[in-house]
Formats: sequence, C-alpha cells, structure tokens
Amino acid sequence: MSHHKEYLLKVDDLSIVYTGEDDKVKAVDQLSLGLKEGESLGIIGESGSGKSSLALAIMGLIKDGEVQGKITYQEEDILAASAKRLKEIRWQKIALVFQNSLEVLNPVLTIGEQIKEPLRRNAQYSAQELEERVIELLELVGLNPDWRDSYPHNLSGGMRQRVLLAMALSCEPELLIIDEPTTGLDPVTKDEILQLLKKLQQRMDFSMIMISHDIGSIKELTSRVMTMYCGQVVEVGLTDKVLRDPFHPYTRGLLNSSPNLFKYKDLWGIEGEAKPGEGCAFSSRCCQSGANCFGARPPLEYVAVERRVACHKGGIEEFLEARNIKKTYQLKDKEITAVKEVSLKIKSGEVVALVGKSGSGKSTLAHSIAGVLDVDEGEVYYRGEQVTDNWATKMIGGMQIIFQDPSSSTSSRMKLLDVVKEPLEIIKWEDREQRKAKAIDCLKKVQLPTTEAFLNRYCHALSGGQRQRVAIARALVTEPKLLIADEITSMLDPSTQANLLRKLKGLQNQEGFSMLYITHDLHLARKIADKVCVMNEGEIVERGVSFEILENPKHIYTQKLLTKAFKGLI
Repeated sequence: MSHHKEYLLKVDDLSIVYTGEDDKVKAVDQLSLGLKEGESLGIIGESGSGKSSLALAIMGLIKDGEVQGKITYQEEDILAASAKRLKEIRWQKIALVFQNSLEVLNPVLTIGEQIKEPLRRNAQYSAQELEERVIELLELVGLNPDWRDSYPHNLSGGMRQRVLLAMALSCEPELLIIDEPTTGLDPVTKDEILQLLKKLQQRMDFSMIMISHDIGSIKELTSRVMTMYCGQVVEVGLTDKVLRDPFHPYTRGLLNSSPNLFKYKDLWGIEGEAKPGEGCAFSSRCCQSGANCFGARPPLEYVAVERRVACHKGGIEEFLEARNIKKTYQLKDKEITAVKEVSLKIKSGEVVALVGKSGSGKSTLAHSIAGVLDVDEGEVYYRGEQVTDNWATKMIGGMQIIFQDPSSSTSSRMKLLDVVKEPLEIIKWEDREQRKAKAIDCLKKVQLPTTEAFLNRYCHALSGGQRQRVAIARALVTEPKLLIADEITSMLDPSTQANLLRKLKGLQNQEGFSMLYITHDLHLARKIADKVCVMNEGEIVERGVSFEILENPKHIYTQKLLTKAFKGLI
C-alpha cells in the first residue's frame, strides 16, 4: 500500500435506518466525510441528529439497524469485514470513548480488570506485564494507579471518563472517536479532560473525531467541524472560521444556543422540532426558507475555500448592504461630516448592534440606511437590489425602522389602531377588515390589550413603555425581514426596558427577521447581538462577532468604551 493515502477514514453515502415497531427512523441519511491522518474533526448537532449512530457505524457496532453505503478505513471496507477482523480493528486501529461511563463500565469488575480486557484480547502479555501496562495507562490519563483495585462506583464522573480513555488508548489506536466526553462534568473537571485529550493527542499523534454539543470543547480540540441535522451534513469548514462566521442558519442557531461562546447573551434555542421532509430538512425551522426550499434536498457544495454548505440559498443570505455611506450637514458656515464612507452588511436572521457614544453618527447612519435621510454618497442594497425611492420600506417583507422617541414618529392625534394600521393603508394592502385584523395581531404579539376601548385611545394617553410597544407593533405589521431599532429603550426605566427587549428578541427568534440595533449601552449589545460594529466620529472603527469584540477588543476606542461601561459594575 502506498503511503500517500489521501484519507485515513472515508465514509461514502452512509445511511442508517432503525426499524421501530410502527415506523422506520432514518438516523443517518446519505452522509459522506473524509478524515486525514492526524486531523481532528468535530461533529455538532442537536440530540437525535445522528452523531452517535455515525460513530457506532464507523466502529461496526450497529446491531439493530440497516446500514447502507461504504466506510473505508485505510482502504479496508469496515462494513464488509468479518467479526474477527472487526475485533482487531476495533481497539488497535479505531477506539471509541463512550459518553456514559456508568453504563459502559462493568459494575462488578475492578477498574484494573476492565483495562486489561482489550489488552488480553489483542496482545500476548504475561500477568506481570499486564499489571505494569495498567499502571502505565492510568498514569498516562492522570489517575493514581492505586485506583486499579476499586470499582466504578467508587470513582467520580471525571475519573471514570479517564478510565474509559485509558481503555481506549490501551492498544494505541490510530483514530480515537470521542462521544460527548464532557457531558455531566463540572467545568473544572471538563477542562482537565479537554487538556488531557489535547496533551495525549500531541504525544501519541492519533487522529480524532469528537462528537459534542459543547461548542467550547469543539473550539478547543478540533481543526475542522461538521454540523449534522436529521442525519445529514449541512455545513463543513475550519473550526475557527465556522464558529466566527457560520454559513448555515442551523449552525448559527446551535452557536447562539451555546453558553460558552456567548457568556452574557440570553440563550435562544432554535424554534420548532426536527421534521425531515421533502426538500431541505431544516426548512420548517429556518428563518430564510422560501418556496424553493421544500422541493429537492440541497447538495453539500463549496461556497468558499474549505467551506461547504447544504442550502438552496448558498448559506445565510445577505439582506442588507450599505456601501460607502457619506452624510454631511451644513451648520452656518461649517460643514460637518456625520458619517464618513461607512459600509455595513447584515445577514438574514442576524442581530447586529451598532454601538458608540452619542454623536458618533449611529442614528444618522441608521436613518440613511432606512431612507429617512438622503445621503450625499453611497448606496444601499436590500436583498441584492439597490434601494431608491424607499421601495424597501413600502412593501410587505421589506425593512422598517423604530425610532428612539415614539411620540415624535407617531402622531398624538391619531388613535392607536390607526397608528399601527397606517403602514398597511399606505401600501394599500388587502381590505380594511384584514388590515384591522393584522394590526390587532401585531398588538397581541407585543402584549398590548386589544379591547375596543384601548384601540380607540389616543397615543398621548399611553405610557412610554406602551408607546414603544405600539411603535414595534407598527413596524412589525408589514412583516419586515429587517428591523432597524434606534435606541428604542433609552427613554424607559430598566424593568420596562428589559421586558421590551426580551419581547423583541423573542419575536426576532420566532419570526426570524434581522435587526440592526443601535445603542450606546454595551451591556445591551452584549445581551442581544450576534455581531457588533463600533462607531466613533462617523466611522466604524471595529467590527466582528460579539463574543470576541466585547471580551477582547482590539481598537483603543472600544477598549475605552468597555472600561467606562463596566466601571463600578464588575
């Protein structure tokens, strides 16, 4: 055999179907992957996405399911191997560390006996050599060899995990598959296990497949990551690139639900349940699904270097692009540039926070993007088309802006229902009854009463929090795909502010619209944003993923802002 083998492990078109009493469950659905020597691949996905079934299939351990496709390890077909050959491959070539140590370890055998098991099976050791090897392996995984005479229940979860690791490494495999190695462990033990794995991999040079919902572990230990959904691969790429900028809406949903990436953010799961159907399996839960998503299954295709995505739209769509926006004001004889050639992009379903102190140009930029202000230079593109004459705000599914002070943007002489209905009247949407029904529906969404008496109130008779909710309802009535929220909570007390924001973020998560959130409050940005742009004196001085910028800002201005924001608070 040549030494220039492209892949150590190759999986082609693998499908696994379990037959239940009444139905068939497709746990893995036409999945392919390649693993090179020395590589670490992370596999992420919700429970039930087929990750563990894939691991078991690679080990040749699927008992009660039909397996189709091909799994080759060093050019040897695993699915065609005899039971005897599989046993040899299983410890010496590929080893699996299971996730639940209590179920895997035998309660009536000592730790030492259990570690000897794979050794006895595969090598000719004398009793003395076996004992020495057990001691060596326990030391390797950082356990005191005295534990070899104890039983599994005498050990803590983290210690049992180390025992499983010692067993898996006993025959020096070339590929280690680790299934949820840190589930149920406390943060300190978890970190110890991860550091141990890192050290062992450097020392023993094995390849690794790590299955985990813990994004922190994946970030720490893998170089490439693959997202699985309903038994299919929906995204593959280099770990640091994918975590910083996911291309598939599902991968982004997983990252947004991960507490160790966004330490301060409120966590939002992905709405809905997994229902594989025709077309793209994720379409029923996706914030950008369109008619073409329900037809055929999207192929896994390259969309960038080292990045493949299975999405009919080529990944998360870009909704808005502002290019080189420039806006100047004339003050008596002086010209002031409020926005200096700023460019900005927002993708579908994404919350971008635009932060900076008062007077930095944030609102001017927002109003320019929304078409409230005319710009001196630059263009705005909405879903790839240039916006002229405000067409993007005069349609269903376009963009809308919510202003900082709702009383100035809504006429106090109008009744509440008319204020919410007005955008529909302007674009002459459907008939009067439907407009009213839609307006009432939006008021319910923002948790305002919908009694006739309340609908007939004048806006000046409402509290600040109620007025701000009316403004949100008015913005949502045209089902915008992009919402620009300009300091919308700055005039409210903290409790009303928290309620309103949670409501808005919840709606954003359900309806899947994108949001440009303008604020001078970094704590707020931290809670809700996926990405942050920092603005100072009309320019964006720093931009990136919120967990990076707010924990490790590079620009001196952002550092200053953060220091001020957290003075006396941390």
